[in-house]
Amino acid sequence: MKQHIRNETFDGTFPFKPNFKKINGFQMHYVDEGEGEPIVCVHGEPTWGYLYRKFITPLSKSNRVIVPDHMGFGKSDVPQDKPYILAQHVDNFTKLLLELDLKDITLVCQNWGGPISLGFATGHPEKVKRLVIMNTGVGVLPAGARTWISDMEEKGIYEDVLGDMATFIPRMFAATLVKGPPSETMIRAYAAPFPNRASCIGAIAFPRDIPVGDDHPSARTMRSIERNLGLLGDKEKIIIWGMKDPIFPKRTLDWWKKVYPRTKSYELPEASHWLQEDCPEKIVTILTNFLRKAS
Repeated sequence: MKQHIRNETFDGTFPFKPNFKKINGFQMHYVDEGEGEPIVCVHGEPTWGYLYRKFITPLSKSNRVIVPDHMGFGKSDVPQDKPYILAQHVDNFTKLLLELDLKDITLVCQNWGGPISLGFATGHPEKVKRLVIMNTGVGVLPAGARTWISDMEEKGIYEDVLGDMATFIPRMFAATLVKGPPSETMIRAYAAPFPNRASCIGAIAFPRDIPVGDDHPSARTMRSIERNLGLLGDKEKIIIWGMKDPIFPKRTLDWWKKVYPRTKSYELPEASHWLQEDCPEKIVTILTNFLRKAS
């Protein structure tokens, strides 16, 4: 367990009680605040529950808000003997939510939180009441397609770059945040789960898990999730999209609109990939209104 940050509040910006459950042999951390119908907020790469810190307090006034950290991220354990692939993350997430015995769930997902939470949702549609889709994608790239890590892999520097989160994280935010440079506390909070190379195993694995071609180890899982998105067609849902996102651009938003054609979308011109950081108050207002109308 990450004892060095277990009770860390990062200068009071993350003042939430840590909760843990043993899932698949490791301690999985989650925030659990408030009462009422559950809202589950799901992070991606290389973030953790800290990404939703400005959502938790306002939403917990009317709902139970649960924010888990995936295996290898945030305050969750970093097992060195498990596969950091989509199927494993979906299984971890599913077992956590089933152990918490949640129903009528509102899933809020972004980045890798999309495929992971939708893996749960398509497997247990009866547990899900609403979906909030934010800057994420589901699908398999064509064989031979290049991803954002292709150049680094070819140069042999990929693991050096992703294995040094203290350097990578500030550069990442500098390239993608619209609202301005992050504070020192924010950088410290996002880098804290990664004090050494071994602790970066999950962060190193996620980009390599982008399925390129049907021979990729996670292609079958991703194809299954994509194929079963129709099982969620009757769920109340909205799309919230940072329009300056270089990772999931407008064409990905357009794809979601075709998958769920009657879904209202909120397009945020002032937000990029980390829209939770760029305009959290606006997103919370959208969520609050959605929950009120969809209840």
